[in-house]
This record gives sequence, structure tokens and C-alpha cells, in this order.
Amino acid sequence: MGVCLNMQNGVPGGKWGFGNLIRRKQVDSVHPRREDHQLAKTLSVLDLIAIGVGSTIGAGVYILIGTVAREHTGPALTIAFLIAGIAASLSAFCYAELACRCPSAGSAYHYSYICVGEGVAWLIGWALILEYTIGGSAVARGISPNLALFFGGEDKLPAFLARHTISGLGIVVDPCAALLVFIVTGLLCIGIKESSVAQTIVTTVNVCAMIFIIIAGGYIGFKNGWAGYELRNGYFPYGINGVFAGSATVFFSYIGFDSVTSTAEEVKNPQRDLPLGIGIALSICCILYMLVSIVIVGLVPYYALDPDTPISSAFASYGFEWAVYIITGGAVTALCATLMGSILPQPRILMAMARDGLLPSFFSDINKHTQVPVKSTIVTGTFAAALAFLMDVSQLSGMVSVGTLLAFTIVAVSILVLRYVPPDKVPVSPSLQGSVGSVSLQFHTDIQEIEANCQSLLGNRNICGHPLIDKEITHADEKKRRKIAAWNITLLCIGNIILASAASANELLSFLRITLCCLGAILLLCGLIVLACINQDNARHTFGHTGVSFIKVLESQTSFASFHGGFLCPFVPFLPVACILINTYLLINLGTGTWIRVSIWLVIGVLVYIFYGRSHSSLRGAVYVSTAHTDEICGNSSDHLA
Repeated sequence: MGVCLNMQNGVPGGKWGFGNLIRRKQVDSVHPRREDHQLAKTLSVLDLIAIGVGSTIGAGVYILIGTVAREHTGPALTIAFLIAGIAASLSAFCYAELACRCPSAGSAYHYSYICVGEGVAWLIGWALILEYTIGGSAVARGISPNLALFFGGEDKLPAFLARHTISGLGIVVDPCAALLVFIVTGLLCIGIKESSVAQTIVTTVNVCAMIFIIIAGGYIGFKNGWAGYELRNGYFPYGINGVFAGSATVFFSYIGFDSVTSTAEEVKNPQRDLPLGIGIALSICCILYMLVSIVIVGLVPYYALDPDTPISSAFASYGFEWAVYIITGGAVTALCATLMGSILPQPRILMAMARDGLLPSFFSDINKHTQVPVKSTIVTGTFAAALAFLMDVSQLSGMVSVGTLLAFTIVAVSILVLRYVPPDKVPVSPSLQGSVGSVSLQFHTDIQEIEANCQSLLGNRNICGHPLIDKEITHADEKKRRKIAAWNITLLCIGNIILASAASANELLSFLRITLCCLGAILLLCGLIVLACINQDNARHTFGHTGVSFIKVLESQTSFASFHGGFLCPFVPFLPVACILINTYLLINLGTGTWIRVSIWLVIGVLVYIFYGRSHSSLRGAVYVSTAHTDEICGNSSDHLA
């Protein structure tokens, strides 16, 4: 019943112990920042939609349609896009709730630091750095081949844009890619509002190109007949398994909407606009993907689609060769929008990690005039430009997916933690340890006096119904419920990994594979059933930014009908568990080569954390106190640790 006090350096293992990895920070967006540490709050829901759509719809869809239709789905490509869109929406639901509760820069890194712990947060942030750097470089390298069409071929490009091979080294440099990265970097340094306007313009051109494909293609199809649907082998030539294999491939076309959450600190009304921005952006992408796929696989039989230029070749087969310029223009603008969407989040993740002390404070500096992290943006752009100029990073593109899928997975886990075992202690400055001790002693003394008075007043009568005793029993029951929930979240995560690994291990003996699948499924279902049966934690109502709104309603004694605490993820725990399972399966199937390359990067990250982040963390030496007594101990929110 006293004040809970926990020194991080006092946990078992000491300075090098496990406690460093599981220490969690509080929701820093609840407390106002100093003006020189605050990003500009200028983004509206329309800006977020433009960022989400632009970051998601890349040029890959202009090529992916042909490959997936030929090899996996046939005419059922539309259903594959729908399934993939539904799977992506599971992660979107989880992101939407966390973005409302914790509207600060850092996205999945920030959420995992609050809900899971510093160790996992560091790995997520480190993986996202790799994702955005390689993703931006790969996108930039794809722009010059598309631009070449407007000049009559790659050999007709101006010398300062054309690719050149360095003799003796065999390195193909791409000045156009580096130049575009520097242009985007400069644009992002000017200000978030200015860059979002540019993103809106480029995204609008891309969407218009896709609308042209849909309308013009639909006209051709209704005029000449839908040859692609008049096939003897039906709508599912590869069966249902082919459709699911295709949906796993096109799922990566939906990666990018999470860029919206990286700008959460710059949104005017995050609790309303962030869920709308994420939901509308993802819906627009899904609808466009499905409509384009309906048209293209209908115009040309799936087996006759050109795997490299499926859309252009489909129009050319009906005499619309001129359409290739519109389609290529759409591809170029899609690449430009995706490039902006790749470079935009990384400086904000670097900034968030530097604020927490895990990276040098250099990265957390915010320009007073533009109110954006200019130094982090320049560093990000310089590295991305160097990679785009010197390396063909297409072979490393699989590494991009690792960061995204890890982030999707940990965000779903964070939802389970937030709902069932939200943090019940917050870190305060070590200088307040004396205050913690005095408050704890005062509470202990008061409780002893109350218990003594109760005994003297009630004598030998039954006191089981006394409010003080009932409160103590309730407290013990709540601790038991939290412990059960924590173990079952762990259990279903382990079951997820076993089930996804066994389902993907085609080289295993059938008996062993089936046994492992059954074991994983049993663990997963047991954990899921227990979580579905026990109550969620009441503290979820007062957690984070949503909790601030909830408390204001209580204090003002206004109607709960006027309480708009933000978006809540539906169907918990079922939806987050399904999200974890899907993303774990996709992670495991990325291939051995990809995981070897990613492991090297993660090992480097572990070393950086051990030799810098661990000892410079803002939570080093932090005193953890119960959330119920934080205000009494601190007195001033400025004493809180971020």
C-alpha cells in the first residue's frame, strides 16, 4: 500500500543487468516541451493523407501487377490486394490507438519504449534507421531509368543525370539519384508544412495517373471486351493457395502508412487527425490497387502480361502507345513521393532516440526558424545520397521489410501490454529519492494508524467488509490479474513464433513440422483464450494523452458524451494477435540471406547501445514510483524524466 520505489541500478544484475533493457519511459507528450525543443504543429488531416498515400503507393505497383498475376493469382489479383489490405489494416488499427495516446515523434520506437522496454525500443529504432536509409536509396536509384523514357532512352540523358561506370571498380554511379535525394532533403529542411505541400502535389499527380489507368482501361475493356476474364481455367488458375501467396507478396505494397505516425508531434489535433489520416490513406491505396488490378488483368490474359511493364504493354496492345508517357509519369511521381516518405520519418526517429539519450544530443537539435530537426535531416539525406550514388541497393531491398515488419509486430504487442498490463510506475529524477522516501514513510505511518483505529473500533467483530480491507483485497487481486496477463502475453508470443516458424520450414520432416505447428497453436490459443476471459486493466482509461482527456472530463464533471479520447483498437486481444501472427510469418519468410545481412546491422546496434546508449540513457539511475503518487512526489512536472 506504500509508495513503490525502484532504482534501475538496483535491480538484479546491477549496472550490466537485465533491468537496463526493460526500463520504460513515460508518455512525454503529456508534458509540454520547451519552445526550442518543440516541432511545429502545422499538419492537418489532408496533409497526413497525402503523406500516407505518397509513402505507400510506390512505382512497384506498376510492375508488381504483372509478376504476381503471372506467377500466383491469375485474374484473382484483386482478391489478393484485398486480403493484403485487410492484413495491413490490422497494423493500422494498432498504430492509430498508440498514435493517439502517445503523439510524439519516434513512431514504433516511441511506443515500444513506453510499453515494452528500452532494449526492444533500441532494436526497433535501429532497424527503422536501416529501413528508411536503404528504402530511400533504392527508390532514388529507380527514378533515372524511368526519366530516361522522356529523353528517348538512357543514352540520351544529360551527362549530369546519366549513370556512369567507374572503370576498374565496376561501380555504377547514379548522379540523378543523389541529386534527387539532396533536393528532397533540402525541401524537408525548409519546414514540415512546405514539404507536406510538395508531397501533396506529387501524390496528386500520381493518383491522377492511376485514375487515368482505371478510366481509360475501363473504357477499352467495355469497348473491346474483357479478354482477361474469358479463360477456360477460370478465375483461380492457381487455386486459393496461389491467392494467399500473391497476397503475401503484394502486402509489401501497403508498407508506408506508418510514416504518418512519425509526424504525430507535428499534427494540430493528433487524437482526431491521426486515425483519420492513417485510415483514409490506407483505404485510398487499397481501392486504387484493386481498381487498377481489375482493369489490367481484364484487358490482357494474365499469362500474356509483360512482367516488367504490365500496364504500358496492356495499353499498347490496344494501340494506346502514347499512354506509356502518362503511366511513366505516374511511376516517376510515385517514386518521388515515396522518396519523400522514406526520408521524412528517419530524422524524427533519430531525434526521439537522442532525446532519450540513446544517441548523441546533436540529433535532437531543432532549428528555431523552421522548427524541424535540420541536423538529423541533413545527416539522413547525406547518407541516403551516398548510398544511392555509389551502390545498387536493390539486393538489399529485403532488409527494408525487416524493419517495417518488426515495427508492425512490436506495435501489436504494445497494444496488448497497454490494455492488460500498462506501466504502473513512472520514472522521476534521482534527485527526488529523498522525497520518495518521505512520502513512502508517511503513507506507511498513516496506514498503520488507520488499521490500529479500525481494530480498536471494531474489536473482535468481523472486518472483512470494511472498505480498507476490501481495498487491500482488490489490490492483491489486481496484482494477480496483471501477473496472469503478462505470462499469457509472453505465452502467445512464443506460440506465434513456433507456429510461424514451423509453417514456413518446408525442409522439416512432416511429423516434426506438424508437431511443432500443433505445439505453437496450443500455446497461442491458450494465451489468447485466457486474455479474452480476464478483464483489461482499468488504468488503460488514464494512460497517455487519452488519459489526460479522460481526467479533464472527470475534473470538469462534464458529460462522457463529450469525451473524445481518441481512437481505440477494436477486437482486443484477437486483432493484435492476428497482426502478430501475420507479421511473424512474413518476417520468417524473408529469406536466410536477408536475415544474415540484417543480423550484422543489429549486432552493430547492440554494440552501440552497450558502449553508448546504455550509459547515456535519460533513464540511467531513474527512480520509479507508483503513478498514484507521482504528483505528490514531484510537485512539478518539470522534474519528470522524458
